[in-house]
Amino acid sequence: MAALHASDRLASSVLLEKIDKLRERNISQHVPLTQLVAVGDQSSGKSSLLETLTGLPMEHDVELCTRFATQITSRRDPESRVTVTIIPGPDATDDHKKRLGNFIFDSLTIENFRKELPNIFKQANVAMGIRTDFNSSDGKVFSKDVLRIEKRGPDEDYLTVIDVPGIFRNANEGVTTTEDIELVRDMVKQYIQDSRTIILAVLAGNAHIDNQEILTLASQYDPTGERTLGVLTKPDLVKEASEKQKVCDLVLGKKRPLTLGYYVVRNRGPDETLETWRADKTLEMAPWSHLPTDRVGPGALRTRLRELSEQLTRREFPKIRKQVKTELDATRQQLDSLGQSRQSEREQRLYLSDVARKFQDAVKAALNGWYSDEAVFEKSTMRLVTHIVNLSDDFHDSFTKYSHLHEFEATGETTPVTASNCSETEDFTHYNAVETVLDSIDLDLYPELDGIVSIDDDFGSPDEDTMNWIHAMYMESRNMDLGTFGGNVFSMAFKKQSTKWGDMTRSYLSKAILIVHQFIADALDMACPDSRVKEMIWSAIVDDVLVRYKAALDQAMLLVQVEREKRPYTLNKEFSERLQLAQGGRTVALMKEAELPKGNTSRFDKSITVTPNLIKSATARQSNVERINQEIHDKLHAYYDLALCRFVDNVFQQAVDHGLLTGPSTPLAVFDQDWVINLETEQLEDMAGESEASKSRRGILARKVEDLTVAMRILK
Repeated sequence: MAALHASDRLASSVLLEKIDKLRERNISQHVPLTQLVAVGDQSSGKSSLLETLTGLPMEHDVELCTRFATQITSRRDPESRVTVTIIPGPDATDDHKKRLGNFIFDSLTIENFRKELPNIFKQANVAMGIRTDFNSSDGKVFSKDVLRIEKRGPDEDYLTVIDVPGIFRNANEGVTTTEDIELVRDMVKQYIQDSRTIILAVLAGNAHIDNQEILTLASQYDPTGERTLGVLTKPDLVKEASEKQKVCDLVLGKKRPLTLGYYVVRNRGPDETLETWRADKTLEMAPWSHLPTDRVGPGALRTRLRELSEQLTRREFPKIRKQVKTELDATRQQLDSLGQSRQSEREQRLYLSDVARKFQDAVKAALNGWYSDEAVFEKSTMRLVTHIVNLSDDFHDSFTKYSHLHEFEATGETTPVTASNCSETEDFTHYNAVETVLDSIDLDLYPELDGIVSIDDDFGSPDEDTMNWIHAMYMESRNMDLGTFGGNVFSMAFKKQSTKWGDMTRSYLSKAILIVHQFIADALDMACPDSRVKEMIWSAIVDDVLVRYKAALDQAMLLVQVEREKRPYTLNKEFSERLQLAQGGRTVALMKEAELPKGNTSRFDKSITVTPNLIKSATARQSNVERINQEIHDKLHAYYDLALCRFVDNVFQQAVDHGLLTGPSTPLAVFDQDWVINLETEQLEDMAGESEASKSRRGILARKVEDLTVAMRILK
């Protein structure tokens, strides 16, 4: 790889510093960051390697230095100093963060740092809550917090390396357990799993390569070896020629090759002075002297690590910025989906008022047939007014065809007067649409409708023996009025003929109630994303909603009672016109029959000369009972048609439209902003107060938004 120019190195340093600032803010818990991570066995010489690379003395006490990750950063600065702080782990509480914020060693010289190091590690253990007395069970053995050591000076080059606790296989009684073995292994995995991490695998050169777990572990997350760099330490302890050759084979790529290759480094030993270490000639002797010079020694490794870090950061920086922006947008949406914060009474009332407003907006759209909203368009049950209109058309058509117990007959040769005259009947073109929406509603989900909703579509067709029925009823109810029939006969006839009205009307209202009920449930679901709050609202309003359903149903049943129980009467002049038209039709038919030649029983069209004698002769053919039966039929038919039209309109207008949809007592108006305003404080808290789970989620999302917002500012 070609060396970077000075300007490129400066630009890379700026990017590296931004990445470090992101790491200090723990942004890595949200978005993976570029990093160099040193991993290896406890005996691999990892701490010594970091000391060699950074020029900082590192603690070699096993009980102190393996309990947490350590981030070591070098930065160029006119003033030489060392600063030590702690980066809280991703799961740190606010109290823990506050405690860690008080941990700081600032403006230390290298010598002061060397002297203070044991104390720094001990105080870091205490601040992180790590057990220092291994005879006690108080505290934890390992921490996710990161000790951050920053070294500044005029001769420093920008480099950041994260040292992860070393892998160990055997528990140390009183210090570590078998659970700690897995905990450290999981921590290592957590650090090396992301593609933006360069794995600095530290291997003891004097130990058999196959016995060092780190390469096997690294290969699980970097199977091609593209981001793993091997560092072979302790070459001075490799005595046998065959073992030295094995190390050289690794460096030369003849065994377990890695794209980034292997380096040989001889670190300073714990009892060795800086002078004796620098004077050591180990790497100048065979076979190490025969290896490529850019693969041997701390200087070559430091240069290579700096180049890799800069190269990786320059490549990934735009991707990180894009990922942070995407994550920030997604988190804001998740936070918005929770609605307003609901801690105080004011926040709770505002939240419920907003839900009520959205609910009433859905009601308004549904009653006006405004289906432009995508959510409404995709959910059929939200098309309230459409379903009610289709249902009402179906009610009118089925009522016209099936509501009378006996079929009316044609009056003479005229076109019979039927209820369809009040509005044109159709061949149930809307029927399938009504049935489809009703079939989509699961009545088992709404047990509260038991006793209110009663749906029955099997009403049967009218009988065709109408005149026989009228004759029998008249013969059983006639009195001594000469040539007439009493009003009670007509009332009885109408009441009998309208026997199905109650059941058919109840079925119609039940279907309308079911459609409205499903709409309320769906509209509330759209208006309130919090399922717990939605259920609380539903529980609070359902009794009042049911009362209003029953009021609408009672209104419909009252209309049935008024029509069927009162004495039949109408002020509609059309009744007289219909009756006269029917009677005229019968007279014409009789006159035609009177003009037929004797012996000819077939009808034929011919002109009739109307004379008094013809009328007298034609009407004289009927018996008194036959005439009365026809008069009852014609009056009943004329009145029934008008009553049906009036009744169907009244049921729709008063019970369905006024009672269920648009009136002041519609169930659609139960849940509104006035209802929210009138809630007592205790009711408000029970209903709109956030659950602990919701509070926790809101807090997590809010902190994440805050972190990512800061990250976006850093990445500019």
